[in-house]
Amino acid sequence: MSEPVLSVTNVQVQFGGGSVRAVDTVSLEVGRGEVVALVGESGCGKTTLIRSIIGLEPLAAGSIAVEGRPVGRGRGLRALRRKVQMIFQDPTGALNPRHSIYEAVAEGLRIHKVKGHEPTLVAEALASAGLRPPERYLRRFPHELSGGQRQRVLIAAAMALGPTLLLADEPVASLDASIRGEILALMRSFVDTRGVSIVAVTHDLGLAWNIADRVAVMYLGRIVEVGPTEEVLRAPKHPYTQALLSVVPEIEGLEQQILTGETPDPSRMPSGCRFHPRCPLVASGEAERLGIVDRCRGVDLELEPEVGAHRVACHAVRA
Repeated sequence: MSEPVLSVTNVQVQFGGGSVRAVDTVSLEVGRGEVVALVGESGCGKTTLIRSIIGLEPLAAGSIAVEGRPVGRGRGLRALRRKVQMIFQDPTGALNPRHSIYEAVAEGLRIHKVKGHEPTLVAEALASAGLRPPERYLRRFPHELSGGQRQRVLIAAAMALGPTLLLADEPVASLDASIRGEILALMRSFVDTRGVSIVAVTHDLGLAWNIADRVAVMYLGRIVEVGPTEEVLRAPKHPYTQALLSVVPEIEGLEQQILTGETPDPSRMPSGCRFHPRCPLVASGEAERLGIVDRCRGVDLELEPEVGAHRVACHAVRA
């Protein structure tokens, strides 16, 4: 990888006066023109992580850099938000119902003082997001558009600023299945034609398969597996990843695993591997047979060192 667009190093985000580590010692790099999917169950820290990248959640520890520049506060954060744009899950809630589509796209151009003829820039952004001819949409309001069209408006507003990095929080979760593929193809087109990088939060492994170059699997605030999409989805190493994939119809060759219990309360983190209370290897006795059950219950494990593209945090893999 050349110099990364995004560098996240040992980041921690805490809530409740430090009693809850929503993101716990996470490191991740994203290259130029690369799409990384953050996958995992609800509450595992995916959204908190990307909110910290754009300065919406303060860091308790660690550092974040975009194009080599540390993410800070004040004017530095304002400059960052032109380079790093966020696309939210709910386009209806993200758009001001009192603003026309023109105003929704033009707002960012004005805030960041983008040079150029504003009506032309707005029209070009709408057209690039698939809203053609743009003149049909300029005077309309969000309630007059479909969900897919509203999401395209958000994408147009983000891309109008010429960002280097998009942070997409479940970008198609609220859309009909028939529209999801179109929105994903649109986002991928910006990667291929403009070199934009994307971090996409999702619980939908199908989305990861369709758009991502790499997948990072999160559980209880930690990345437990990361690697090229094909490798992670076809040959998952971590029991948690295997369980997530085992219920995806398109994935063949994995015995279906239903995880027992709920994700533990992050304010009462399990000792050892934080997945061990739900781990099929521990529950089945396989961890004991491998002689690792004490380590699973007592040794907190992070990702393997940088020894390859596909890395995992699991005692069984290292046994």
